[in-house]
Amino acid sequence: MTGDDGPHDERSTTTQGADSDTPDGTSTPAGATARTAMAGETSADDAFAPDATVPAPTTRDELLRRAARYARTVPLDVDHAAVDWELSERAVRRAGACRYDATDDRVTIRLTWAAYRAYGWPAFAAVVRHELVHAWEFQQYGESGHGPRFRRVADSVDAPRHCEPFTEPRLRLVCTAADCEWTAGRHRASVVVTHPERRRCGDCGAPYAVEHVASGERWRSHAGYQAARERIDDW
Repeated sequence: MTGDDGPHDERSTTTQGADSDTPDGTSTPAGATARTAMAGETSADDAFAPDATVPAPTTRDELLRRAARYARTVPLDVDHAAVDWELSERAVRRAGACRYDATDDRVTIRLTWAAYRAYGWPAFAAVVRHELVHAWEFQQYGESGHGPRFRRVADSVDAPRHCEPFTEPRLRLVCTAADCEWTAGRHRASVVVTHPERRRCGDCGAPYAVEHVASGERWRSHAGYQAARERIDDW
């Protein structure tokens, strides 16, 4: 997934794109593309599933090192020496994000610690593959999205086309039309939440209400939002 859903956490852990140690103690050149599974990482039964017999990372530094090492086993023509790995502590929706800096031709993959804790390593490895496809697109074309090219390459490495949110939304947009069932979750108080009178339902065009999921409070205007904020203790 490109971008991120929160400001950069200056305290996040970072791993530079450098040579990484393999489980047998040898070193793999940073720019090499892994075309075969690295020993002790991928399962013989599944070309992309990490080996469940290898202990899952238990610390943030271990997760970054494991993700970078696992990425080298995915058969994509990625220059791993030009990929940096970071950990986000603040993202509340996206399990991962990928950014490209054209000035130095470097890619940064940012993983979310809370998402890893929610998913576990075997499932989180799919997030790594998803972000690695973005990295491949950035390095090859200078841009990345979720279009046909991304979907084709993602399918080739069994990567999800979209990473599911790892937390339930705190807020929900609900269409007010009786015959429309449109809803949309939100995690932050963006303008669609604070000024719902300015927007319309994504399906039928009718006005919508915003619901604070935990309390059940609803509002349809900025004044209603302000009043709800005063009433809700645990926002």
